[in-house]
Amino acid sequence: MISFLGLGRMGAPMARRLVAAGYEVTVWNRTPRVVEGATVATSPARAVAGAELVVTMLSDPSAVRRVLADAAPGLRAGTVVAEMSTIGPEAVAGLRDLLPHEVGLVDAPVLGSVGPAEDGTLTVLAGGLPEDLARCRKVLKVFGRVREVGGPGAGAAMKLAVMSALVPAQVLLAETVACAKETGVDTGTLLDVLGGTPLGALAERVRPAVENGPDETRYALGLAAKDMALASHGTRTLAAAAGNRLAAATAAGLGDADLTAIFAHLTVTGPAGAARTGEAGRDMERSDQRGRTGVQRINPATVPATNGYYSHATRAGNLLFVSGQVALDGEGKVVGEGDMTRQSEYVMDQLSRVLADQGCTFDDVTHIRTFLTDMSLLSEYGAVRGRRITGEPPASTTVEVSRLFSPGLLIEVEVIAAVPAVTTGGR
Repeated sequence: MISFLGLGRMGAPMARRLVAAGYEVTVWNRTPRVVEGATVATSPARAVAGAELVVTMLSDPSAVRRVLADAAPGLRAGTVVAEMSTIGPEAVAGLRDLLPHEVGLVDAPVLGSVGPAEDGTLTVLAGGLPEDLARCRKVLKVFGRVREVGGPGAGAAMKLAVMSALVPAQVLLAETVACAKETGVDTGTLLDVLGGTPLGALAERVRPAVENGPDETRYALGLAAKDMALASHGTRTLAAAAGNRLAAATAAGLGDADLTAIFAHLTVTGPAGAARTGEAGRDMERSDQRGRTGVQRINPATVPATNGYYSHATRAGNLLFVSGQVALDGEGKVVGEGDMTRQSEYVMDQLSRVLADQGCTFDDVTHIRTFLTDMSLLSEYGAVRGRRITGEPPASTTVEVSRLFSPGLLIEVEVIAAVPAVTTGGR
C-alpha cells in the first residue's frame, strides 16, 4: 500500500497516476480532498499505517517536517519515505534525524509542472541509499523519468541547483521586457529576436504571458520565491536577486499566481521595482525626501495605512526597523477575533509585505519581538511562525501583556532586519 501526503496542484494528479497504475493508495491532505479510487485518511498517522511507501508532496520544509512528525507514530519498520517536495538537502538531513532508524528515506523532488504531473512526464531527481532507491524505483517511474543522482540529499541539492538557473533566467527576462517597454522597444519584436538566441525556448514559453497576462498557475510564484530562498548561497547572487524580486511580488499578493505573473508585476512597478504613480508613488517620494536626513520612513501601499502617528518601518543604512504589526484590516476592524492562528497569519503577512518592500525576507530578520495577551496560546502562534521562519531562528523576545491598544487583538509582532547588499536600496 502507498500513502500519499499532500494533494495540492502537483500532489493530486500524482496520486491519481498511482491509482491508475493499479496501486492501493491512501491519501491525506490538510484540507480534506478526494482522489477517486483512493482511501481518504483523517490524519497523517492513519494515512501511513501499514504503508510500504510514503510519498510527501508539500509546500515547504516546515510543512514536511510537521506532517512527518505527525505521521511517525504510524510508520512501520521497513517503510520507505519518498520526500518529493522541494525542501533542500539540509531539511532532508533533518528528516533523517526525525524518522525512525528502521524507516528508509529517499529525497526525490521533481522537475515539471501540473501538465507533466498529469501526463507522467516529470523528471524525478532521486537521492538516497541504494537499497532505499531500489525499493521505490518502480513507483517513482509512474511519475516520469527517474534520474538517480547520488546518495541521501543529492536529489534535493540537484533540484535547487537546477532551479538556481531556471528561475533567475525567467526573472531576468521579465526585467528585460520591462526595461524594453520603458525605452520604446516593441515587445513582440524583442521576443522574436530572442527566439533566435540560446534563450529562444524560454522566450517562446513566456510569450503568452507577456502578451496576454499570466497563464493558469503551473508553478506558483510564491513557491518559486521559496525555492530561491532555499537556494541562497554566497556565490549565487543572481538567484538571491531573483528571490528578492519574487518575494516582493509575493508580498504584493501574487504568491498563488503562476511564475509568469512576474512579467506583469515588473511591467507595473518598473525594472527598478518601484511604481511611482498614484498613492504608492507619493509614499515612496516622501520616503525618498526624508531619506536625505539619514532615516527613511517607510509605509508600503501593500499594507493598511497607519493612523498618522507612526510609520510601518524606518530604515537607517542597511538596518530596517518594522513597527509592531497587528490583525487590523484597512477599516480598523479586527481580523480573526478570538483566533490566535488567524491573527498570527495576518500579522506575519503584514510583516512579510513590509520586509519585501525593502528587498527582505524573514531570513534577513535579526530580532523578533512578540507581545501576547495570553501566553497559553503561544503554541498556536509558534506553529504559524515556524511556517514562515524556516531557517536558523533570529534573536527573539516574547512577553505576555495584559492588553493591546485595540480590544480583540491577541498578538503584536515587531522585527528588525538587515537589508541584503544585493538590493538597490530603500525607496
